[in-house]
This record gives sequence, structure tokens and C-alpha cells, in this order.
Amino acid sequence: MVKQVIDAVAHVARTEIMPRFMAVGSCRKDDGTLFTEADLACQAVLTETLPAIAPYPVLGEEMPREAQDALWKANQDGLWVVDPIDGTTNFINGLPHFAVSVALMRHGRSELGVIHNPVSGETFYAARGQGAFMNGQPLPLKRRCNPMRDAIAGVEVKYLRSGKLAARLHGLAPCGSQRSMGSSTLDWCYLAAGRYDLYLHGGQRLWDYAAGSVILEEAGGRLATLNTDDYWSDTLWKRSAIAALDPELFEQWHRWVRANQ
Repeated sequence: MVKQVIDAVAHVARTEIMPRFMAVGSCRKDDGTLFTEADLACQAVLTETLPAIAPYPVLGEEMPREAQDALWKANQDGLWVVDPIDGTTNFINGLPHFAVSVALMRHGRSELGVIHNPVSGETFYAARGQGAFMNGQPLPLKRRCNPMRDAIAGVEVKYLRSGKLAARLHGLAPCGSQRSMGSSTLDWCYLAAGRYDLYLHGGQRLWDYAAGSVILEEAGGRLATLNTDDYWSDTLWKRSAIAALDPELFEQWHRWVRANQ
């Protein structure tokens, strides 16, 4: 099944996304976020393609919220979750850092995740219990994590509820440096690959974390939220993340973040 999803995602990126890269206008949704013709075209193709791979409906980012709620409540036995272009602002502005993300979820947990960056040609994927990979190479790609003083953290402060935590991150964070590159799905992949050591996000939508979280778990990483250590039990539609690839670094990072909220 994973191979079929990888092929479907690569195909839609090649036919619907890349021909429109730097050549398409954008609009804003009611919540203020951007979308493009490429987002809609990609989602439409995957909505047709994925149920032929496994017979479950598709919940896409570009659907109305009422439709998303209804799909989630009615399909706990199986639901595809799609972000047609994660990093739409990057896509619109010609920044080559965006991805197509697909997850298969059952009973509130992700069982399969595929994330494809059509510019770099990197495809990250995992199925629960079967490990995580990038283009056939097991994750993490980099086995040795940096110590905390040199650690690279993917951090998105925009959605943090605590002004105290945001301020501490700017001036007193225990890590070596921070990155925010505009694509949550690729953040998860970079953590799973060992390109990042740590991760912190104040609140992601379902399609932002559905695929990436299982890729990280299958790569051996650990994750929690700002509210609970049981990542999968937290708020569905806006879920925070505290994560690290290395268990010892996770404990240090988790302790520091919680103490500084």
C-alpha cells in the first residue's frame, strides 16, 4: 500500500503542482490562510485516487470545516488525511520548500504517512510497525544527534499561547540554533531524518501532523504536546508538539519547555 501511495503522491506533484510552481495566483480562505489552484487540483486528484488504494474517504485541507468534522466523526475505522500543498506561502513566492502530505488514520492515530517534496525529489514515508524511510534509506539518515548546546531546533513560535515561552525561546533557549522554514510536514521529516534534533510547535492542524508524526515515531523519535505526554489524545484540530529524535534530548527539551511555559 505504501508504494501505491508514494506513486500517487509523486504523480500528482508532477502533473498538478510543479507545472504551476511560480505561475499561479492565490486566494485567502475565511481563516486567512492562502490557497491556490494547485492546492485544489492536487486535492481533487487525490480524493479520487486514494480510495482506490484503500476504500476510505479523503479529508482534505481545502474542504469546508463542516465537511471535515463530519468525515472525522463518521470514519474512525479509516480516513485518508491530505494536505495538498503544505507550505503554500513558500510555493506562491517561489521558495522551494513545500510538500504533499498523505496519511491514513484509524481510531485517532496515524497508521501510514507519505510526505513528498517535489523540488528536492525526497519522499519520506512510514507505516506503523515497519520503520521509516526516505527514498528507500532507513531513517534517521544521521545517527548521531548533537548535544543540547549544539542542537538544531525546528521552532514555530507563532501559535504559542504563552508569551513567556516565546520570549524564553528568543533569549534563553538551551539549544544551539532554531529554524522555521514554513512547512510543518517537512519539519517532522527533517526531525525524523536527523537534520533537526528538536521540534516545538504551538498548534498544528490535523493535516500538518497526521503523516509526519508517524514518520517520526517509526524513526525512533519521541513526542508529546504542551498539554499532555500522550500526544495522540490531545486536541484534534490544533495540536501542539514537543518532539526530539533522541530520547535523552527529548527528556531535556521536554523538561525545559514545560518549565518555561
